[in-house]
This record gives sequence, C-alpha cells and structure tokens, in this order.
Amino acid sequence: MTPSDEPLLTIEGLTVSYGPVEAVDGIDLTVKRGEIVTLLGANGAGKSSTLNALVGLAPRKANRLVFAGIDLLGLPPETIVRRGMTLVPEGRRVFASLTVEENLILGGAKHAKRGNPAAVKADMLARFPILAERLHQKAGLLSGGEQQMLAIGRALMSSPDLLLLDEPSLGLAPQVVDAIFDLIRDLRDQGLTILLVEQNVAQSLEIADRGYVLANGRIELQGSAAELRASPEIQNAYLGA
Repeated sequence: MTPSDEPLLTIEGLTVSYGPVEAVDGIDLTVKRGEIVTLLGANGAGKSSTLNALVGLAPRKANRLVFAGIDLLGLPPETIVRRGMTLVPEGRRVFASLTVEENLILGGAKHAKRGNPAAVKADMLARFPILAERLHQKAGLLSGGEQQMLAIGRALMSSPDLLLLDEPSLGLAPQVVDAIFDLIRDLRDQGLTILLVEQNVAQSLEIADRGYVLANGRIELQGSAAELRASPEIQNAYLGA
C-alpha cells in the first residue's frame, strides 16, 4: 500500500515526565496512513516513553495529540484502543498463566459488543499457524519468538488502524528476527499503519518509509529511510560505518 498524504497521527510538543525526570522533551512527529515510521535512538532516549504516552500508559502533556481526527489527551487506554490504536509492548508481556487462545480473546475484548470476534480470531490463527498449533498451551511455555507472534496477534485482535511496536526483535534469534520484520512489512503492505521502535537500526530502515532519531528526549534527526541510511551520524552511531 502506498502511504497517503493524510496524517493518521499528529504529535506536537509531546512531553513525558516521571517526577523530576523528563523522558520526552516537546517532540513533534507525524505518521501518515499506510506507512511505517521508525523511532531510533540509544537506550533511554525516550522511544518507549513516547509509545506508552500515546496509548495513555505514561504521564503526558502535549500541545496537540490527534489520532484519526480525535484528540487523545485525557482519554484512557481502553478508549484509545477502541479508537483504533494499540501497542505491542517491549518484552512481549503475554499473560503467561493464560492459554494462547485466552490471550487472543483478551486482545479482542473491544469487539465484545460489535463485530465478530470469532471471525477475527480465525483470521489471526490463519495468519499465525504456530499459534493455532499452540492454541491451548500456556503462553508462558512458548518460545520467545512464539510469544512475540502472540503479542502481535493479540494486538491485531483489536483490528487497529495504527499498530505501535516496541522492540519486537529484542532477545530473539536472527532467523526469528527476519520473520518478524517480514511480518511487519506484510502488515504495512496490507494497509496497516505502523510506528516502530526497534534496536535493529539497519533492518528498521530497510522496511520503514520514514524515521525520527531521538536523543535525550528530543528529535535530533528526521527524514526518509533512505536519507537516514545515508546520514553520516546514523552510519557512525548505528551502522558501523
């Protein structure tokens, strides 16, 4: 799918503070429909705080925080999910004591009063055959890669318009990482908009349309993926040039 010029998400002056510590310092960014935008930066740069703030899981202030024409400021996380934005958190955070099926059902809870959650679940199991094989297994017994697939599948159960992915390749074997990036690309090609935080800068810039580089809570660089790959700062800091 070719990205449109219509911004799905507009952020102006987003600040995230934890007591006296300011993790995000007044950043501006946009995400257009149908594109992958990646947030890059060192640990502690404010990337995860940005994603958590978007879904109402971190204390936030902003001049403007608009998603699909809706002002997100003041909305609780459950309302934001119902509006079409969902987060796959760092570390996967599946419900270990619940089965794969129960995790998926929880992800689709917003469909309880509308739509067809059974049909959404069937589509998800067709997309992730390994989850169909493990359907009645406890999520805590899955491998790291299987848990990541479950975390993504659980998020997709809410039929989001914007998927926030926080370090989806963290701690996974290289072949599993490749499969995760193929999945992210496929989701974008099928029309899903994605905001990606990822430690693997090279692979992120291979699949992204645009990117922002955060440092100390501020945006230091931004541009197309090609522009960022060619940037001396990016090459020296992340690509081993």
